[in-house]
This record gives sequence, structure tokens and C-alpha cells, in this order.
Amino acid sequence: MNTAYTSDDPENISDGRLRKGEQRRRLLVNATMDVITNEGVTAVSQRRVAAEAGVPPSTVTYYYATIDDLLVDALTRVNNAYVAVVEGLPEDPDEALRGFATLIAEGIGPDRAHALAEMELFLLAARRPALGEQVDCWYDAVDAFFALYLPDPAARAGVIAASDGYLLRCCVMEPPPSADEVYRALRRLIDRERDAGTTPASPSAPV
Repeated sequence: MNTAYTSDDPENISDGRLRKGEQRRRLLVNATMDVITNEGVTAVSQRRVAAEAGVPPSTVTYYYATIDDLLVDALTRVNNAYVAVVEGLPEDPDEALRGFATLIAEGIGPDRAHALAEMELFLLAARRPALGEQVDCWYDAVDAFFALYLPDPAARAGVIAASDGYLLRCCVMEPPPSADEVYRALRRLIDRERDAGTTPASPSAPV
């Protein structure tokens, strides 16, 4: 079972009741992501998640009163993991851009199927308003990242849109774009905006 989507390590929680609760939530979220990976987000139900996790359905309803509650927690944990990677990228601008491109191309899960599940969950926010806060959180992190290269919001909007496009292409294309391809595309767009004189110079690298 995938274990990429976690909060604090339950073993670091001293209160036994809280530790057990976090262990259960982690189990259920990971089961939810496995269901989405294998069958799609429409297959997520309290009974299906319980079966995947190997627990009674009552366990799911105890921790998550509704499917929306479960999906919000799943997206929150996925999102937190991605944001943590973005915020932890190297200080060197070119190395950071390469790291961001790798995140776009490879995701944080074990394979492309998990990346597609993450994308499917993210897109569900268009129909589930409760998920919208996490979408805003992700875009705030991406905007802050690209602000280091392009201080003008209008200039970096196109680069952010391009990263969105590559995130989708990396999920559905065969073969998917490589991290180097994503890096070079984003690098060219950043340099184009810089050369157009719409923003102060940003660090550059050979393309």
C-alpha cells in the first residue's frame, strides 16, 4: 500500500488514543488513494475503502462521517506532500527549477498510476467545493515558487499554466515527457519573459 500521503509520524504522538486515530486515518487515506489508483475516484465509497483497508465499514464512518470528509483529508495529505517538496527545493535557482520539473514529471508516488490518481483527486475539486481550499493552497505554493524567477504576476501566469499542462501530459501521454523536457520548456518560458523586459532579470541557464 502506498505510504506517501502522511502527516506526522504516529509513533511520535505520545497520546495512545491520538496515535491510534492517526494510524487509522493514515490507513484509510492510503486505501482511498489505492482505490482511486486502481478504479478511479468514482469507485470511492465507505464500503470500498473499508474493504481495501481490511477494516469494517464502521471504522470509516467513525473517522469520516461523509465521503467528502475522507476525500478532503486525502487531498490535504497529497497536497501537503507536494507543497513540502516545493518548499524544500534547493536555494540555487537552476537546481530548484530542475527539482520542480522532476516533481511535475515524476510526482511523489511510486508510479504513474499514483500520479494519475493524485491528478484525478485534484480535478474533483471542480465538483466538490470542499476541496477548493487545497487547490488554492497548491497554487499559492507554485506562485510563490515562480515569483523567485518572475516577480510580475502577469509574466509568471503563463509559466504556471505551462506547468499545469505538463502535469496533465505526464499523467496521460505515452511515453510521458521527461523531467528534462519539462525543465527545458519552463526554462525557455522564464527566459522569454525575462528577455521581453517585463520583469527584472532572473537566473538563467543554457537550454
